Amino acid sequence: MSYVPIPLPDRLRMSEEQTEIVSLNYLNYMKRRHSVRDFSQELISDTVLSNAVAVAASAPSGANQQPWHFVVIKDPDMKAKIRKEAEHEEQKFYSGGGGDEWISALEPIGTGAKKKHLTDAPALIVVFAQRYGLAENGSRYKHYYVNESVGIAVGFLISALHHSGLVCLTHTPNPMKFLNLLCKRPNNEKPVMILPVGYPNEIAEVPQAAKVKKPTSEVLSIY
Repeated sequence: MSYVPIPLPDRLRMSEEQTEIVSLNYLNYMKRRHSVRDFSQELISDTVLSNAVAVAASAPSGANQQPWHFVVIKDPDMKAKIRKEAEHEEQKFYSGGGGDEWISALEPIGTGAKKKHLTDAPALIVVFAQRYGLAENGSRYKHYYVNESVGIAVGFLISALHHSGLVCLTHTPNPMKFLNLLCKRPNNEKPVMILPVGYPNEIAEVPQAAKVKKPTSEVLSIY
């Protein structure tokens, strides 16, 4: 495909005052985002989930190759299989496989080997990264900046879910190769994350430590 420029299709220009107001409103709204493990079993429409994934798929990517695929799982049996496999690996991790330093770092978050959220949440979104592309004739072609591209897309996805009034959790069991077979995804894709998605239940809690964020002055430099 050759380069064909087109006029910028969308422009959004606000006054400096409006920009500051909008940016502050968005900041305050995103401060209300929480990683949640206590889910209500209230169902979510496919339209809401599809829209959130569409937002994720609109993210920028290396050479615009869009090296991702998202699988939404609502089926209880599939969720149960994922939980069983995840807990098997997590048990090895928390039994010493993760190392004392890593396990100690997780103590304030309150995580453990049991992953009830994987079956409680009404939907799971499994994120696959395409390590390389496949042409129609089956030949491979290189994808660029796959990890960075997929990471940006997941950020878009989390923001879209929050904007829709939903909560989620970033869950990364390792290894996750079983997800390719379960989700019928090809070998050029690697599962990188599971996001349980739903509404928080009535007794939902979050760890106090998770709300301690570095001040902007510590994470920002302006020259």
